[in-house]
This record gives sequence, C-alpha cells and structure tokens, in this order.
Amino acid sequence: MALAETSSSRNARLWSEDGFREDSWRRSDSADEAEDGARIILPLSAFLALEPDYREANLPRLGVEIMPGESIEALLPFLHRLTLIALAFPVFNDGRSYSKAELLRSRHGFKGELRATGDVLLDQVAHMLRCGFSTLEVKNPVVVRRLSSGDPAGMSLYYQPSVATPGKPGKYAWRRA
Repeated sequence: MALAETSSSRNARLWSEDGFREDSWRRSDSADEAEDGARIILPLSAFLALEPDYREANLPRLGVEIMPGESIEALLPFLHRLTLIALAFPVFNDGRSYSKAELLRSRHGFKGELRATGDVLLDQVAHMLRCGFSTLEVKNPVVVRRLSSGDPAGMSLYYQPSVATPGKPGKYAWRRA
C-alpha cells in the first residue's frame, strides 16, 4: 500500500542542525493506510478521529501535522507521549506556526521532535530554530544548497528571548549575562 503524501512533502529533505538526514516518518491521511509498524504523520483531524484504544496503543508511532488555522489545544492531553508534531507553513508570510512552536516548547513543555513543513525559506531557518523547531522539511533548491554547504544564514545577535537560548551571552541577549 502506498502512503498518501502531500505535494509539500514530495522531494523534501529533512534538515536539523546536524545536517540532512533520512526521514523515518511517512505521511498518511488515515492510520489504515499505514504499513505495520510504520511511523506516520496524520493530519490533526485524522489523529483526533482515531478510535481511542487504537490511538493509545499506537501513539509512539503516530505524529500529527497541524495547519496554521488549527488549535493545539486538542493535542495537550497527548503531548507527553507524542514523539513528533509537524507545524505547517503553507506560505512564507503565515507566521502562526512560529507562535505554536513557542507555546509547545515553553508553556506546554513538549520535548519531542518539532518539525516545520511547507514553504521553508532560508530567511526563516534561524527564527525557526530559535522558536524550538528541531527539524525542517526543505524542498527549495536554493535553501537545500545553502544548508548543505553549512551556511544557514540568519542573524548572530538577538534582542528578544527565545526557546533556544544562545550558547554564550553576548550583545542583545536579553541581558542574561
């Protein structure tokens, strides 16, 4: 059985601060389409529609993708057991997923993989990392090339606080020194 994949995930490469790596997760519109034991990312509505006993038994291999207009509140009871939450960036100028990432990490204490999907551009990489994203699905060829060369760009000094605190305090590090 083939898993359903969205156009945003086709040809996407998975990047973290350690570089590009293989993605062990696959997208599906329902858990029925998944192979036995496969790790799948479901849309929020499909995840919530699962039979509660099935969802509980398979939670370690289930991830959830949340679109910008969807609320994270329904996921709160599952946060400590979910291993992956994907936050979508369908267009570059929709920043609601940044706020959700910050809330998931700081207020709700989510420790699992937080993934950015969709239209990930080079200018966004540094801010995504500061908001708490651990992996990014990158499909833009320019971004892939720059990240492959070890040049994520971005700013080296920050004024505002973040989930990912700077390694050593410096100028404009929210006066943490």
